[in-house]
Amino acid sequence: MPVSIKLKDNRYGKSRVRLVKVERGSAGNDLKDLSVDIQLSGDFEASYTAGDNRLVIPTDTMKNTVYALARQAPLLEIEEFGLRLADHFLKRHAHVARARISISENLWKRIEHDGRQHAYSFQLSGPERRTASIDRDRKSISIAAGIADLVVLKTKNSAFEGFLRDEYTTLKETNDRLFGTAVTAEWSYNKTSLKFGDLWESIRDTMLETFANHDSRGVQHTLSAMGEFVLKRFDAVREIHLSMPNRHCLLVDLSPFHLDNPNEVFVPTDEPHGLIEATLTRSGS
Repeated sequence: MPVSIKLKDNRYGKSRVRLVKVERGSAGNDLKDLSVDIQLSGDFEASYTAGDNRLVIPTDTMKNTVYALARQAPLLEIEEFGLRLADHFLKRHAHVARARISISENLWKRIEHDGRQHAYSFQLSGPERRTASIDRDRKSISIAAGIADLVVLKTKNSAFEGFLRDEYTTLKETNDRLFGTAVTAEWSYNKTSLKFGDLWESIRDTMLETFANHDSRGVQHTLSAMGEFVLKRFDAVREIHLSMPNRHCLLVDLSPFHLDNPNEVFVPTDEPHGLIEATLTRSGS
């Protein structure tokens, strides 16, 4: 008996379109450094099943569209640029049903010189990146924003005790440990018209404030507190997902050298590491 096969789902696009734009002004220049991913879905089945490419928008065209739209108007916030890109593909091509735009921004800050910000010289903030994703079809829009690789560490008010033990457990309990992580967070908005830049800065500050001041009983404990404070402070945020690897700093045994180590000398380790993730939303959502 012949087997009936159908194409259940499909999407395609261009990934990691790198874009640096300098917006020049009389008072100084602004710098944007982005990586853009584009994914389209719609009436593309024939290209998969029959090799018919008549409705296929080349991914090279998608790349060029990023550069053209970047030139035609100021980028503004990455959420707004993502909306422009999604609108372009949906309005230009009737057979495109859905556009998903994901943007990651490297954060450059002006170099300070003689107590003032330099007009055209910049310094990369570090591994931290700002992110946004736009998912738009012909009936609805969803906007999410986030932050990736926000590296933080605290040297006090961090413990891990009372955990389950079995015959394979060697970890010692501690009420005074270093807590380091690289926070990746994504939150979804319940509105499409917001002051995205100001809101992103405020949410980032809230997460940092909570991490710094929270009396942590474990990574899960602090992760939950960070998400909870964001939801309580910002009505425009519908839900938030956080991912926090536990970047261990292990106490060095200095006894072979006849030295004590009162929680001062550590060796950082990258692998293996714990990975804690959770999504928080308001009750009833």
